[in-house]
Amino acid sequence: MKKKPLVVVTRRLPDIIETRMRELFDARLNVDDTPMTAQQLVEAVRTADVLVPTITDRIDAALLAQAGESLKLIANFGNGFDHIDVETALSRGITVTNTPGVLTQDTADMTMALLLAVARRLPEGARMMTDGDWPGWSPTWMLGRRITGKRLGIVGMGRIGQALARRAKAFGLSIHYHNRRRVSAAVEEELEATYWDSLDQMLARMDIVSIHCPHTPATYHLLSARRLKLMKREAVLVNTARGEIVDEVALARMLEAGDLAGAGLDVFEHEPSVNPRLLKLARQNRVVLLPHMGSATIEGRVDMGEKVIVNIKTFLDGHRPPDRVLPSML
Repeated sequence: MKKKPLVVVTRRLPDIIETRMRELFDARLNVDDTPMTAQQLVEAVRTADVLVPTITDRIDAALLAQAGESLKLIANFGNGFDHIDVETALSRGITVTNTPGVLTQDTADMTMALLLAVARRLPEGARMMTDGDWPGWSPTWMLGRRITGKRLGIVGMGRIGQALARRAKAFGLSIHYHNRRRVSAAVEEELEATYWDSLDQMLARMDIVSIHCPHTPATYHLLSARRLKLMKREAVLVNTARGEIVDEVALARMLEAGDLAGAGLDVFEHEPSVNPRLLKLARQNRVVLLPHMGSATIEGRVDMGEKVIVNIKTFLDGHRPPDRVLPSML
């Protein structure tokens, strides 16, 4: 009987996915879901044929330098791959895959929810109910902001950006976007979207800005202190992409000074640590914070796992896996 390849999985995955992995591979699972230590990751890359990491694992050049000859595939459980040194992996003959597409609708749903939560002060209202502070209905109590008729600026018009635009259009928002490449005329027409080749000019004119670009060296602090200052005082920033895209210190400073009306953040620059200034602002109901749960649905996690399995199986069968991360994507 042919020996099954050793597949090391760094975090706990849905039961149905882990069971299928055990059937197909010699799968070494993380039963208690404790993040791997640096030494455990070294042991994993030394022994595995396939590594299945997540965003919480830093797969850098130093780690890859210690990889054994048997490691030929890193099948990432997740769409983003900024935690993996892809160039080093490819130079060592290691293929990298991800799980694109399956989280699009979930992340767009959560972005819309976060946008509404900020505009209509939902967390603040819910907290008042549980704290027993509700004085009763009043015409001027807990007034939020209407989103219908507002301008939404989307930074990054890929799958998720377009999915958000469809939802936002149904809510009566005016769709604007900035992207490395302009989308097709058909998509622009469907979404009634206005393209801005200048991010600076778009930011200065939007009521709401939502971030949907990947984190790369080129997008680190894309929303820098200078760019954040371009936004209107009445504007709101929403980020469900990556924390590193926004200068968090500058954002906190602007929120504290009242130079920005609010923010909804599901991702943070130094996860799992969260800037104490942002936490203080959240307690003051001036920002809405969520624990990186934009893609957290049962269906989404299972779909991610199934993509990982397809990528592994296709690779081990000697074919090109469907979700390879290519140099052109970096």
